[in-house]
Amino acid sequence: MDFRILDASAFYAGVPFRSSDDCYTTSSVYDEIKHIKKNHDALGTLLETNRLKIREPDKDSIIAAIKASKDTGDFPQLSKQDISIIALCIEMNGEIISDDFAIANVAKNLCLKISPIMTQGIEDVGKWIHYCPGCRTNHTKGKECPMCGTLLKRKLLKGESLSVPLNE
Repeated sequence: MDFRILDASAFYAGVPFRSSDDCYTTSSVYDEIKHIKKNHDALGTLLETNRLKIREPDKDSIIAAIKASKDTGDFPQLSKQDISIIALCIEMNGEIISDDFAIANVAKNLCLKISPIMTQGIEDVGKWIHYCPGCRTNHTKGKECPMCGTLLKRKLLKGESLSVPLNE
């Protein structure tokens, strides 16, 4: 069965309106986008014809999505809607349609299928770390270096070898 799991950017790009594939989303994403084409009730038509299905991911999938996003360092960039889409993809083993780089990084780290809409998508997958440009230390989180007070910057550690010493 061909189906896609859509985040808000997929709706804004019109994906479900020009596709014959079944589409899934979560109620939190639907609440975010339900104003789209309201005058023509396009979303209502998709729901009535069963081409758009609203489904909530199970608790275990949500926990797995949160853990994966924390492992990659993307968690602070993700909304609850984003987490719900990743969790639904984990549960259903579908294909996420999104242009969100944080969603894509988490999904690719989980070996989930993800397709971009209006961008080329991401090429580099990895783990985000925070680093101090002043004292050259790496940290798992924070905005300011606990050692010297310099504002931390973020960088993506590419690939699977993520054995960089990190400070809390």
